[in-house]
Amino acid sequence: MKRRLLVLALLAAPLAVRAQPADWQTVVGRDLRFRLEMPAPATETKAGETEKGHASERIAWASKHDGEMFDFDYVDYQPGWFSTHDSKEMARDLVDYQPGWFSTHDSKEMARDLGRGDAEKAFPRAKYKYVRDEPVTLQGWDGYALDIEDAEGAVVMMRTYIVKDRLYRMLVTAKYDTTSRGAATRFLDSLRLSETRQQ
Repeated sequence: MKRRLLVLALLAAPLAVRAQPADWQTVVGRDLRFRLEMPAPATETKAGETEKGHASERIAWASKHDGEMFDFDYVDYQPGWFSTHDSKEMARDLVDYQPGWFSTHDSKEMARDLGRGDAEKAFPRAKYKYVRDEPVTLQGWDGYALDIEDAEGAVVMMRTYIVKDRLYRMLVTAKYDTTSRGAATRFLDSLRLSETRQQ
């Protein structure tokens, strides 16, 4: 009798363990500073050039799942580019900046601007609903969340985080159904950083 219970328990054990589905993969940064989950296959690309303030090229991963986009990228900025300013405001919108722009502006406003980019131009408020438009944190690091919904309920969800002198950006699209929204939320919630900021 004890043997049968042991055999039944061993047979049931694999059902209790949740493995990552085969259609998702874990992406880990080469420097081990982050990891996240994306639908497989995720394609890695590198920008051939660096923009002003960048200390390295932008590295990105992109994938598709049920016709929806899942994009993640990061770029390292020159030392002190972000860390000398209040990152709460810098995480909002990557704007067209002039020389000295960062040093002459309130860094609380900059966090908001780094998350938005050209979103307000591409998604005018008269036509789209801004479902979420607020500062967020990830492991103590400042960021910004921007979720924009169209009239049919399809949504674009964006997250921007500033970690020391590195900028992380995530973008995902989702239809108006629980499966699509669940995949989008799973992607956004999967980002983990190697460092936690002490407050």
